[in-house]
Amino acid sequence: MLRKSKVAIVTGAGSGIGRAVAKALNEDGWNVILAGRRQKSLDETAALCTGNEVLVIPTDVKDPLSVKNLFAQTLKAYGRLDLLFNNAGVSAPEKPMEELTIEEWRNVIDTNLNGVFFCTREAFRIMKAQDPMGGRIINNGSLSAHVPRPFSAPYTASKHAVTGLTKSTSLDGRAYSIACGQIDIGNSKSEMTKKMEKGTLQADGSYKTEPTMSPEDVGRSIVYMAGLPLNTNVPFLTIMANEMPYIGRG
Repeated sequence: MLRKSKVAIVTGAGSGIGRAVAKALNEDGWNVILAGRRQKSLDETAALCTGNEVLVIPTDVKDPLSVKNLFAQTLKAYGRLDLLFNNAGVSAPEKPMEELTIEEWRNVIDTNLNGVFFCTREAFRIMKAQDPMGGRIINNGSLSAHVPRPFSAPYTASKHAVTGLTKSTSLDGRAYSIACGQIDIGNSKSEMTKKMEKGTLQADGSYKTEPTMSPEDVGRSIVYMAGLPLNTNVPFLTIMANEMPYIGRG
């Protein structure tokens, strides 16, 4: 078993927000388990983590058996779990609802919603049984958990559902010192936001460029939420590029 310290699992850790959060937690003294589909990307994240220990476990959150292996390997290595950041997520092509394929819909729901549930279920099993009991779960929502963009039905539906799951997880975890919150992020700079910097579709049919913010700012926010005592919770935290068209949409 590896040396004792706070233990965190970050899904979708191979790029973007997941990579930034993994680095931030690692620098803050956490042992971090990097989960994601691509071994190479996870190894690249691991090379950037210069704090405590990191453990790379390739995982497909859509697969319950793959998720079960992730948590079993974490328990074997560290003996406990203090934090789960449910971050892995995908979107569907931007197209009218009637043109979406069943496969495109299911891929988003299976990843963004079912994957969060599969991971949360395994985290509950560990956190309820460990001594001291408890831990924290943070779900990556989105501004789309509150308002949609055009042609985003699968992603928006999945993120609204994550909000409901966050609330249920928070309620069901109370008796076991399991705190659950959600971070809703707007335009964190990544490969996915490059199109926004060139111009993206608005609700009025126009195309406008949108500002982005550094994913490192998201990492700092997660470190803050994760560092709170378990008798304190941030149910919902919104962090966004200050000038993006969210406040005032419509």
